This record gives sequence, structure tokens and C-alpha cells, in this order.
Amino acid sequence: MDAEGLDWLLVPLHQLVSWGAAGAMVFGGVVPYIPQYRDIRRTQNAEGFSPYVCLVLLVANILRILFWFGRHFESPLLWQSIIMILTMLVMLKLCTEVRVANELNIKRRIFAAADKDEEIKVAPRRSYLDFDPHHFWHWSSFADYVQCVLAFTGVAGYVTYLSIDSSLFVETLGFLAVLTEAMLGVPQLYRNHCHQSTEGMSIQMVLMWASGDTFKTAYFLLNGAPLQFSVCGLLQVLVDLAILAQAYTFARHPPKPAPHMAHPTSAKAL
Repeated sequence: MDAEGLDWLLVPLHQLVSWGAAGAMVFGGVVPYIPQYRDIRRTQNAEGFSPYVCLVLLVANILRILFWFGRHFESPLLWQSIIMILTMLVMLKLCTEVRVANELNIKRRIFAAADKDEEIKVAPRRSYLDFDPHHFWHWSSFADYVQCVLAFTGVAGYVTYLSIDSSLFVETLGFLAVLTEAMLGVPQLYRNHCHQSTEGMSIQMVLMWASGDTFKTAYFLLNGAPLQFSVCGLLQVLVDLAILAQAYTFARHPPKPAPHMAHPTSAKAL
């Protein structure tokens, strides 16, 4: 009798918690990039953030949306992908503008230091349509990134349209989507390893990655999401922990900086 009498409170409370969890799934994924975005704008230096993180998330979420057409999953996960794609495009726009501006400023400093009356030559424009693998995902204009994303979406969408009736293709597509997303932190992990430093990387961003991926994995398990999603979440948590271990290790044993390697616009983030 008491339990029935509390239904008026428990039912709305359960609904409120469900809405809160769904909202956290939709928007929680973009929160870690807010401190990194602010750091890049404040320091005008994007060297500490790997743009390949954006590439990984764009590919993963485009594939996840295509997977939805073959096997419907919860709407919050679909909206999460849409919001994440928009967020990564915003991050790419900022990083591209900052990087191009810094390259031009460095060239101006070189000419000023040389004290020559030569005209400043702008660095050659690197375009998506050049099809140069050496400059892939390192182009001079944000429009080139948009063209690449649209081209990939068109090709992947056409292949999905032709194979949507094949359950093997659909399940493979879902596996590729979550496996790509699971590799999210690998570009940052590799960059930190190559530089033997986490300078310029927002520790807040990685901590939010870890907490968000933990919550996301629990959400997948509790709501019976496809197995691919749970595997993705577990792999992401492991990569997040590896990056945090790098930050701890490099903080305790920082490498000795070489004077000639100093970046004129570098500034430590968080």
C-alpha cells in the first residue's frame, strides 16, 4: 500500500532521471572540448591538440548515423552523433584559423630578423583537392575539411544504401563505427609519446573524457545497447587512462627542452 501511495512521486522521478541521463548522453560528449576550445582561443596556439581527434570522431559518428538506418538504436545516441559532428567542425575551424595565422606570423618574424626588404611570401595553400597524402588533414582552409567530410559522407551513404538489406554489412558498419570511436584518444596518445610531453593538452579535457566514457559505458550496459557500443566504451576508458598516465609520468620526469625546438607561440594550457 505504501509503495502504491508513492507511485505519484516515484514515476515522475524515474522519468526525470531518464530524461537527465538522455540529456547527458546527447550533450555530455561535447563538454570535454569546451576547456580545450577556450585554451586555444586564449593562447592562439593549437599545437597541443591533435586535429586527428576531430577526424576520428567525424568518421565514427558519420558511420554511427548510417548504422542507425540499418539497425535503430536509442534516439539520444543518434542525436549525440549529430551534436558531436557539429562540435568537431567548430573545433576544426578554430584550429585551422589559429594554425594558418601562426604560420604567417612566423614567416613575418623570419623576414624581420633577416632584415631583408623582400616581400613576404605566403606559404603555399594546401588544399583537399591536391590529393597530397603528406598534407592530409592539414589543409589551409576550413572549407577543405568540409568538402572532405561531405565526400566521405556521400560515398559511405551510397554504399550503405546499396547494402542496407545485408545484416552482415549493417553489423560490420556498426562495429567499424564504434571501433573508430574507441580509437578517439589514440592520436593524442601518439602525439604525447612523440613529443614526450603533454604541453598544450588540456588535462581537464582528458579527465572529462574519462568520466564521460565511464558514464557512457554504464549507460550502454544498463540500457541494453548493441554490444558494439559497450566494447567501444570500455576501450575508450582504457585509452583515457593511458593518456592520464602519460600526463602524470611526463609531469614527474619532464624532458629537457632543446633551445632550437622552442615554438615561438607556444603556451602551456592546463
